Amino acid sequence: MQVFTLLVKPNTSITFTFNDLEVSAIPGQSVGAALLEAGDRVLRVTRFENKPRAMFCGIGVCFDCLVVIDGAPNQRACITEAKANMVVRTQVGGA
Repeated sequence: MQVFTLLVKPNTSITFTFNDLEVSAIPGQSVGAALLEAGDRVLRVTRFENKPRAMFCGIGVCFDCLVVIDGAPNQRACITEAKANMVVRTQVGGA
């Protein structure tokens, strides 16, 4: 089920991967926004209980949207600009 959708579709887009699946984003869009639009809401799981976490505040304060980007853990999806060909993965634990 898609919860979020763009009101206006841009003429240009970039792609990156999330857990080996291709995701489209518009230039300047955050990784978190692109993932929400694609229907990917679980971005990490907690370290000890494996409970799912997703974007919560959307402004970089809560750290619930931590992901691994190009091998670097603890990246906040909500404030990281999506770049072409970046590799994003679900993070286990963190914060």
